[in-house]
Amino acid sequence: MDDGLFEVGTRAIWHKGWKAVTEHGPVPIGRGRFDEDRWQLFHTDVDRAEALDLADQHPEKLKDLVDLWLEEAKKYDVLPLNDLSIFEFRALEYVVAVPPTGEYTYYPGTSEVPEASAAQTTNASHKILAEVEFTGDSQGVIVAQGSRFGGFSLFVKDGKLQYVYNFLGIPPEQRIVADAPTSGTHVVGVEFAKERTGEHHEPHGPLRLYVDDEVVAEDEIRTVASRYALCGEGLCIGYDGGDAVSSEYTSRFEFTGGTIVKVVFDVGDDAYIDIEQHLAAAMARD
Repeated sequence: MDDGLFEVGTRAIWHKGWKAVTEHGPVPIGRGRFDEDRWQLFHTDVDRAEALDLADQHPEKLKDLVDLWLEEAKKYDVLPLNDLSIFEFRALEYVVAVPPTGEYTYYPGTSEVPEASAAQTTNASHKILAEVEFTGDSQGVIVAQGSRFGGFSLFVKDGKLQYVYNFLGIPPEQRIVADAPTSGTHVVGVEFAKERTGEHHEPHGPLRLYVDDEVVAEDEIRTVASRYALCGEGLCIGYDGGDAVSSEYTSRFEFTGGTIVKVVFDVGDDAYIDIEQHLAAAMARD
């Protein structure tokens, strides 16, 4: 079953050069009533553009394909059909409650954390602090979430510590860069302060890149107001799973030449008043 954002419930099947497809009514119009959807029929071996609907000329062929779709749907547990909107599906997601401290701690070597269960960094001020043992050969992703269509990544490449915020895949990438530490254990991270919203309700504000208690680079960025992705592309520690957030590297780009101890997200309301004290407190807690 092929579910579109506003056409959840659209179905299609291809078999031996023939394709049958039906588009379900846009949400919320036509909710249910799948039996009233009109199926189209295309002979794709001779009509690759699917320009000529042959449903009226070959009703028996169409019925065979619709029956075959139903067989496959039963076989692969597609049934029962529903046409909930993507927003209703999201309401059914398991969401982890924000802890009283507003802090989440993540460790390397774990699988992707689904966006609904990860620290919420969209449409909010937040901090990301990573305790990392650096060497002169350190390279790779420290933390990343999202894809080329939107997300963020903190990584080391060619001796530079880089934070990239990809706004909905719209170029250019927002990139804040500084020299990366070359030895010892350091806390590196970012602080974003939401100060205003744009004409499309997207948050704007300063993004500060830190090495220990020092701001090493700063710039204003704009961030997404809702989700990085409708599905998949979770939060990753030590690599960038799936589609790469930044064009600076390819998928995964695992961190090597050093050790990521842990990454702390702070989505609380407190400000970065005493960066050194805050870092010490955050890293002392698991």
